[in-house]
Amino acid sequence: MSLRASTDRLLGDIEIHHGADVSSDIAHPDDCFGGPEKRKRVEQGLLRKLDLRVFFLVLVALINYMDRANIAAARIKGLEEDLHLTGQQFNSLLSVLFAGFVLMQIPSNMFLNRLRKPSVYVSCCIILWGFFSITTGTAQSFRSALISRFFLGVSEAVFSPAVVFILSRWYKRNELGLRLAYFICASSLSKVIGTLIASGIIATMDGILGYAAWRWLFFVEGGLTCMIAIPAFYLVPDFPTTPASWLTVEEQMLAQTRMVEDLHGLEKKDTQQSGLIEAFSDWTVWWLAIALTILDAALSFGDFFPTLVATLGYNETTTLLLCAPPWVLGVLTSLLIMWHSDSTRDRFWHILGPVSLGSIGFLLAISTMNTALRYISLFFMTQSTVTYVVSLAWVSNSIPGPPAKQAVALAFVNVFVGLGSVGTPYIWPAAWAPSYSKSFLICILAFSISITMLFVHRLYLIRLNKRAERKETTLGLPQGFRYIV
Repeated sequence: MSLRASTDRLLGDIEIHHGADVSSDIAHPDDCFGGPEKRKRVEQGLLRKLDLRVFFLVLVALINYMDRANIAAARIKGLEEDLHLTGQQFNSLLSVLFAGFVLMQIPSNMFLNRLRKPSVYVSCCIILWGFFSITTGTAQSFRSALISRFFLGVSEAVFSPAVVFILSRWYKRNELGLRLAYFICASSLSKVIGTLIASGIIATMDGILGYAAWRWLFFVEGGLTCMIAIPAFYLVPDFPTTPASWLTVEEQMLAQTRMVEDLHGLEKKDTQQSGLIEAFSDWTVWWLAIALTILDAALSFGDFFPTLVATLGYNETTTLLLCAPPWVLGVLTSLLIMWHSDSTRDRFWHILGPVSLGSIGFLLAISTMNTALRYISLFFMTQSTVTYVVSLAWVSNSIPGPPAKQAVALAFVNVFVGLGSVGTPYIWPAAWAPSYSKSFLICILAFSISITMLFVHRLYLIRLNKRAERKETTLGLPQGFRYIV
């Protein structure tokens, strides 16, 4: 019997409906794997192999964030002058990237859900964004840089929603958050490693082969992206139903069984609607999309981090080096917060805590221009970046299926956030420098609105869980699916 036939038969034996037995034909689902102890060993091997591939995806994400953000470092070494940028044109180079995101993310995830081997699709897009990063370095005018940045956004749009969707097909809901936390750590590490690389390039490569140092930023990092795309064809995981040479038959069957068990007790709705219609007709998808868009606006300080550090008054190399320590601390606390969020099966309070720390940083920056205190405020700000990945994990937890709906919902949330990101660069106009007090006030307001919306979502999920509990008590059913709040 083929691998696909074996797994399809196994899944056919397992019904997902409220109150039903996990398997209708076998005494216990663990019997398929030789008992609980054997299943535990198989599951450990499966997760170990998956985690190795997640770490590769984190490496790709790190390079992705570096390609996206290196323009901020290029700004302080002559990009604006060489391209003759005026007014808000630099901000437009930032926002046009997200315009590309908006156009591509939903169609991309809808297409991805139909693919048998999404690894090939994702890997080809990695090559494309490396190419467009390089072309940004060759730009001679605002228009050519704008075009390169737009297509960079189009090609990069595939990666983030694809990764979240693919991983949600492999990991259980209480396992997913920590894995997604690795990606926010990649975002923070990119600001550490990216600024260190940028400081080295700016200090040593200016004028080599006749190119300015800021151009070499795009050449080096774009070339690195193209190189990393080669092993991606093998290391990016496909879906559990796609035969994989790196898994045994038992591991692949268990990967599918785990997903079925994770949704045990979730009532299936008989519908012939497409995933697009189902996602767009669910008010919680829109609610979460708006909440995360506002949250992302408050986190936009990360795109201007070198600019904020530059207000301390140091030279270019020192400024870039000073960017690193706040993000190092942010990485450590992000891992701790996401691990604890998964362990306690809680999302909201693990968003509120970091948001409060970020708000303290904003208030501190508003209150003083003292160099030491302003730098300390940056450490508080970076504590808030984990909130986005906790929220994104919560979106995935709150929309458990079907896969077509989940794929569209995750992409739609990213698109909505992308729409907001088109405008967020204009929160930080040069006219508000060096204090940027108005910018920080806008960030505090955005945090307040998003937290309020997420609290309402939490109350809604608690009500759904209580409704399910009452139904189980009335009908004498075992405990089934519960939303993570």
